[in-house]
Amino acid sequence: MSEQQAPPSRLPWPPIVYVAAVALAIVLQWLWPLPWIGSPIADLLFAIGWLMVLAALALDLGAMQTMRKAKTTILPTRAAEHLVTGGPFAISRNPIYLGNTTLMVAIGFIAGSLWFVLLAPVAAILTTYLAIRPEERHLTERFGKRYRDYQKKVRRWI
Repeated sequence: MSEQQAPPSRLPWPPIVYVAAVALAIVLQWLWPLPWIGSPIADLLFAIGWLMVLAALALDLGAMQTMRKAKTTILPTRAAEHLVTGGPFAISRNPIYLGNTTLMVAIGFIAGSLWFVLLAPVAAILTTYLAIRPEERHLTERFGKRYRDYQKKVRRWI
């Protein structure tokens, strides 16, 4: 598909949303710390948090590598060149955003901060409305039935 097509968004909403959510979680933790779970559950959540960091990074990096191999952009402000349905995209239509959300929860578990855990779904919801839905419209216009068939097979998040 060589013809020029409008990008799904003019602003890179996902990094803006997730950076803002992390910054807000840090500020809220500093201004108004919420109670956290005590030991031994906190110790278990700490360990689970590190496993989640590894999973989130594997998901993010795997999705980026899959997109690079397909010779399409990872930037939400550029038009897609190819429809990617393999690798992490076979389990989630948005593995990078899923990885980012997982990473926020993981940081909360590691740092013992409920704010990260609470703001992760808020970031996911904002990302759905500001980025995912416009990307879905873009991909539907660009790839038509192939994308609609993919939507039927693979869920938006998990």
